[in-house]
Amino acid sequence: MYNVHHFIAAKCCSAFISLWEGEVMKKKLITGLMVGALACVGAFGLFGCGGSSSDSGDSADTSADAAANGAAATGTLIVGFDAEYPPYGYLADAGEEGYEADDGNTYTGFDLDLAKAVCDENGWELKVKPINWDSKDAELGSGSINCIWNGFTMEGREGQYTFSDAYMLNSQVVVVKAGSEIKDLDDLAGKNVLTQADSAASDLLGEDGDQAELGASFAGGAVQTIADYNNAFMQLESGQCDAIVCDLSVAMTHLNASPDAFVQLEETLQDEHYVVGLALGDDDTAAAINEALKTLDEAGTVKEIAAKYGDDIDYDNLWCLGK
Repeated sequence: MYNVHHFIAAKCCSAFISLWEGEVMKKKLITGLMVGALACVGAFGLFGCGGSSSDSGDSADTSADAAANGAAATGTLIVGFDAEYPPYGYLADAGEEGYEADDGNTYTGFDLDLAKAVCDENGWELKVKPINWDSKDAELGSGSINCIWNGFTMEGREGQYTFSDAYMLNSQVVVVKAGSEIKDLDDLAGKNVLTQADSAASDLLGEDGDQAELGASFAGGAVQTIADYNNAFMQLESGQCDAIVCDLSVAMTHLNASPDAFVQLEETLQDEHYVVGLALGDDDTAAAINEALKTLDEAGTVKEIAAKYGDDIDYDNLWCLGK
């Protein structure tokens, strides 16, 4: 019996010691984890601030890159534009003066003429590059162009670009075929409505746009998009769509060209402003463009350029820089 009791006592003692050692180890483990957590917090505090600095550094680097690629730094203004956007930018007719692009074609337009006058004023070289409008951000980001100058609306794009001062007034309007039963915006419900892809109108009528409810009332629950307005008006004339939402300047051009074919609704969707769009951070180029446009306007040069395009450019009512 003595040996049995001794054995049991020894086992109990051993178990107690193991439990005590376990608690000690547990406390050591908890303490270690707390120390490690504090160290991580400290490291996060140090490197977290460093991360913010890195983000700021990335932003500063991006701005510096934009400025370095801008016309003020390089002496060359590379204008990206929609080649099917008369009267602001389009393929010149045979014998019509304009600006030759790398594709061998000659282009002209009110905005391209303005860009040339600004380049002459600043001693820059002008290069024109026709682009797909829905690729304009990629073109600007890659540096293949260093400005977007082609009836470019600033509303809804704030914070994405460095802008020049607004120089032209614009509105988003609705054009229908002459004789259409559509007389106001409410009549667009259930109709096939078309606009240009990645345009101010498509943003305005999209899910997050100020006219999202109107857009959702169209056939298919949304505005339909197409690559360019010239084809959109061809579809409207042929009856493939019921209405087009577009810039006022685009509507004026097509209404002037075919006054008996189309009608513009009286109510507008949104009032806007045209600007020159530059890569975010290219402030020096924006400032140089602003000063040049003001000088050209004061000299009467802008009005002379506008007169070249007749009724398609209403200088007296739409030019807004300095007014």
